[in-house]
Amino acid sequence: MKKILLFSLFTVFLYTGLLSQTVSKELRHVVLFGWKDNADTASVNKAVEAFRKLPSQIKAIKNFEWGTNNSPEKLNNGLTHCFLLSFASEKDRDDYLVHPAHKTFTELLPGILDKVTVIDYWTQK
Repeated sequence: MKKILLFSLFTVFLYTGLLSQTVSKELRHVVLFGWKDNADTASVNKAVEAFRKLPSQIKAIKNFEWGTNNSPEKLNNGLTHCFLLSFASEKDRDDYLVHPAHKTFTELLPGILDKVTVIDYWTQK
């Protein structure tokens, strides 16, 4: 009975270890935007919609989500919109950055964008 219990525990630990090795990390690309005071709502909405369309135009984007700041802490320093993209590799992220659809999107920003912060990181568990 003791051998069966030890074998079972060994099997569980082995299986758990193998599972943790198969879970891959993702590269996150966080983009925070703050708009100029004189930026009109239509132009901001156009830029947001163009950003939202990028995952359907760029296959390297694994996941995409976005939202607007609603923190009660008031520490956003004028940044109001957050976009979170996930990539499988740095190469995929780099391909995204030079992709024609991304370049076209960025051309919408100069007249309306006041602040931008970008942070990339590998997920950690």
